[in-house]
Amino acid sequence: MLFNSLTFLVFFAIVFALHGLLRGWTARKRLLLVGSYVFYAAWNPPYVAILLFSTAMDWWLARLIWQSDDDRRRKRLLLVSLVCNLSLLGFFKYGDFLLHNFQALGATIGVVWQPPRWSIVLPIGISFYTFASLSYTIDVYRREVKGDWSLLDYALFVSFFPHLVAGPIVRARKLLPQIAEPRRATSAQVGWGLVLVVIGLFAKTVLADSVFAPVVDTVYIDPAQHGAADTWAAVLGFSGQIYYDFAGYSLCAIGLALCFGFEFPDNFRFPYAARGFSDFWRRWHVSLSSWLRDYLYIPLGGNRGGELKTYRNLMLTMLLGGLWHGASWMYVLWGGLHGLWLSLERRFGGSDTAERREGKPVVVVTLVTFLVVTLTWIPFRAIDAAAVLAVVNGLARFDVASTLPAAQLATCILAMLATVIWQFAMRDRSLEEAFERIGTLPATAAIGACLIGLYLCSGGDQRAFIYFQF
Repeated sequence: MLFNSLTFLVFFAIVFALHGLLRGWTARKRLLLVGSYVFYAAWNPPYVAILLFSTAMDWWLARLIWQSDDDRRRKRLLLVSLVCNLSLLGFFKYGDFLLHNFQALGATIGVVWQPPRWSIVLPIGISFYTFASLSYTIDVYRREVKGDWSLLDYALFVSFFPHLVAGPIVRARKLLPQIAEPRRATSAQVGWGLVLVVIGLFAKTVLADSVFAPVVDTVYIDPAQHGAADTWAAVLGFSGQIYYDFAGYSLCAIGLALCFGFEFPDNFRFPYAARGFSDFWRRWHVSLSSWLRDYLYIPLGGNRGGELKTYRNLMLTMLLGGLWHGASWMYVLWGGLHGLWLSLERRFGGSDTAERREGKPVVVVTLVTFLVVTLTWIPFRAIDAAAVLAVVNGLARFDVASTLPAAQLATCILAMLATVIWQFAMRDRSLEEAFERIGTLPATAAIGACLIGLYLCSGGDQRAFIYFQF
């Protein structure tokens, strides 16, 4: 059930109407829980059992951890949670990947083995709800969150449909207290929530799917056949596509939650206005980057223990962050490159404060960061190493004429240029502040333009959000 589908619009209208009619807070929570499971079952009904198992297991283990004063027992219970959750994630997400790599390793030493065909479908959203659930048991173990929440509250925290399948990865410490206390969305919250949904759908349907995706798909299908103009447009276009696709989903999720009175944290803070790579990761997919920082980088030692250990911790965190995105060495390469950029930045300096102190033009620093981030997206989008090399070679293939329609090429490049300029201007602001500053009439006109764009671009191929596969 895609956010950008008529089916979801009907689903949301029914759940929202029933939620408004019900009086008791417990009844409304039960409605949201049932609605969230119906939403998830629409993808693949049998996989609801995995969600149920993961939820019940971590709720029970967290209660035992919370009630125990025996440190050894608490560690064992946390270990059970970690092993069970990561085993489920590993089996469904990385089973095929491990089989084929084991086969390739055997072939290098002369062992020929044909593994059985892996026909298990990846449960949608498993990476997101696994990380949300794991953060809860870890926080309870650390005594940072209570472990005595009701099963209803905890189940709704894990499965709440706006963030269930593609985030943001909302922490228990943020959402559970909101679920526990009775709340009803104000008219202002509902209004702004619907505005965020419209903007998010516009970003996804019009910009990601209609402006950028056709160029990106055409070139990446066979990159060796395209020249520099087409390849640069596709590489720049993918920066736009993945941003508007995922930021659009996040805006929809935040807006939908707000319609029920729940507040989610921002997941994107104008990342293409970043001044350096650490700044980029404070702005891109914030819920994941902060999760990796708090539950992986810092426990590994963070920046304690000297420079070499800090570089090791950065690299391990980003390699695992890359692997989280999917079972492919291309994602690992993408994560490793970001680990390298972060390490080099730390070694030679590059913080926003340092740049200002040294008098470096922030425009130059921003553009260099954007260019490197954009080029680093190549292995993220390419299907294999050969495709990566073909795209990189294509960037310098100036003797091959463009095969893309001139209007499509120009629209893609100009839209990406406008995106960078817009994000640079919005770097230290929020959408809500921007709407307040421009006034009611321009804001209404902007929403009207988004609705017109949605109408004009609807009715074609409905693309799932890119992060659904992660």
